[in-house]
Amino acid sequence: MIKLNNNSYYINYKLMKKKVKQYAQHIENRTLDRRQVLKDFSRMLDNQIEKIVLFLLEQQGQLAGRLASLGEQHNSPDQQPDVVKIPELREAYREVGLDLLKLLYFVEVNAIGLRKILKKFDKRFGYRFTDYYVKTRANHPYSQLQQVFKHVGIGAVVGAITRNLGELQERQGSYASIYDQPSLALQDPVIDSIKAAVDRLGYSTNFLHFLAQHALIMQEEILPTPTEEQIDDKRYSFMSLILNLANTFLYMVNTYIIVPTADDYSLKLGAAATVCGIIIGAMAVAQVFSSVYFSAWSNKSYFRPLVFSSIVLFLGNILYALAYDFNSIWILLIGRLLCGLGSARAVNRRYISDCVPLKIRMQASAGFVSASALGMACGPALAGLLQTKFKLFNLTFDQNTLPGWVMAAAWLVNLVFLWFAFVEPVREEDHEEKTETKQNDVMERGLKQPLLLPSEQNGRNLEVNEQDIDDDDTEFDGSEEAPEESRKPVTSIGAAYRLLTPSVKVQLLIYFMLKYAMEILLSESSVITTYYFNWSTSTVSIFLACLGLTVLPVNIVVGSYISNMFQERQILLVSEIMVSIGILLSFNFFIPYTVPQYVCSGLIMFVSAEVLEGVNLSLLSRVMSSRLSRGTYNGGLLSTEAGTLARVVADATITLLGLLGQSSLLNLTLLPSFLICLGSIAATCYTYNSLY
Repeated sequence: MIKLNNNSYYINYKLMKKKVKQYAQHIENRTLDRRQVLKDFSRMLDNQIEKIVLFLLEQQGQLAGRLASLGEQHNSPDQQPDVVKIPELREAYREVGLDLLKLLYFVEVNAIGLRKILKKFDKRFGYRFTDYYVKTRANHPYSQLQQVFKHVGIGAVVGAITRNLGELQERQGSYASIYDQPSLALQDPVIDSIKAAVDRLGYSTNFLHFLAQHALIMQEEILPTPTEEQIDDKRYSFMSLILNLANTFLYMVNTYIIVPTADDYSLKLGAAATVCGIIIGAMAVAQVFSSVYFSAWSNKSYFRPLVFSSIVLFLGNILYALAYDFNSIWILLIGRLLCGLGSARAVNRRYISDCVPLKIRMQASAGFVSASALGMACGPALAGLLQTKFKLFNLTFDQNTLPGWVMAAAWLVNLVFLWFAFVEPVREEDHEEKTETKQNDVMERGLKQPLLLPSEQNGRNLEVNEQDIDDDDTEFDGSEEAPEESRKPVTSIGAAYRLLTPSVKVQLLIYFMLKYAMEILLSESSVITTYYFNWSTSTVSIFLACLGLTVLPVNIVVGSYISNMFQERQILLVSEIMVSIGILLSFNFFIPYTVPQYVCSGLIMFVSAEVLEGVNLSLLSRVMSSRLSRGTYNGGLLSTEAGTLARVVADATITLLGLLGQSSLLNLTLLPSFLICLGSIAATCYTYNSLY
């Protein structure tokens, strides 16, 4: 077999990294200006992309020729293939499928390289080069960039392989067409692998994928080889995963079960109704700190922090319930602070990211989000059912204290199950470090796999000898990270912040905005509806539960249909505009405030925020540095902190502005939401072309 150097086909990532360093020196010495740098680097990228695209088109032609040859045997008008030849034809189509899979991996590695070098250039010079390059290249009618990122032309090859393998599959003696019976599952694994690779390239989603994005369980932006997936089943226990998700569900129930009654409870303890903002927000205040130490604790154990979480939440709910009989708002607040200190969501997320096998990680991530959504709906619904009052052992049990007693019992049961059923995962740091190092080397050294290359004889595959894309990557200056340092997770909030590009900061701002708007809507609902509509606790509970129940249906529609029809950045911008419209419709202007106005505007705001959260976190996972995919200060922790901080600020806003009176509370709390939303829309427009 002929040995060929694959430097001619892969993106020359190392060369472009060195070019970026050289540009820095030229700019420092003033031998090049900004316009010359942009022009020169754009030309280099154009050449790299053209090299990739021409090779891609050549290989597509090779695959199409092989498929045409097989089609002549398969679809000969003289005779249908006999039973003996069908397995041979299926195997031949499968071989073409495996070669196509290698080509798809080739495209994906190069797409990753392009995104990485664009992010590196923007971070180094702050020129918004990605914005300029994507704007001028991606939308051009002769765009070669679209060939790399959108796999233009590969769909026909995928369709031919899929259709013919489907027809050759034995289904009760008939050849079933994929067009006539699209619901029939193809049982050939190569088709599933090709479909997964095509979906990754085009960011195609389904309900589970879109729902799992809400968890922001960061993954390395590097590919496994086409023929192997490293899955460590030793670190996984199904029962442990269920208990982990149970902790997630109970915590969200615990968060929202008090929302319908918090204003009434504060009145019974002699405080103003708007103090409900502090009562609800106390849990979020403590969570800002607990997320950090729980994330650090999960570096050493998962069992111990989950046990600690259950104990602290048990004690916190006991204090919350006892505050009524002690007539102390301080005991109530201490109880809520303890509940926040028991927030183990960082552990829940890390367990799925580190211990669940890759083949079911998407389902586990979707389970994490579903548990959170169901907990959010069940909390208010459960509060609506606890409408009773009695005394037992001189302790009061009513709609205000029962949420505390019920949750304390739930956490006690959860603690017992954890103690006897949770399995602490095996720690294999050395294995993880080697795996991470190997993955990071892929981008620098190219895939160790044969690519399709032309053959004068019969078009069969020729072996490619792996070569380093460049020989040396040890040169770096003070502003560049050493190669070994760039592979390690960050060790401080400051180091994590320095990795945030403008587009990442905008995504975190959007996340802050949507969480702020949702918290304002939910936390002040009992006060607002009592003041304007005289709603009972049960009515408020039903309203909040209905909002929570919209999460899964909305994600089904967006994940299965809308996200496959439009670009994520388009959905992002439209969702932000819809959130702003929902907020604007919620204001109380001139005319009497009505129930339909409040319900419809709240529904628009909440549903739009849910759509926005999914696409925002999906984009965030792509634009965020791969160094934030693991460790204590990971991307999931940063998003959690941004969302929790938004809840703290929102609840504090409700309490502080409530001092001015309930008559002006609605408009005064909606105004900051509207202004932050307008700011996020402007920031999105500013970085729009970087979200690619």
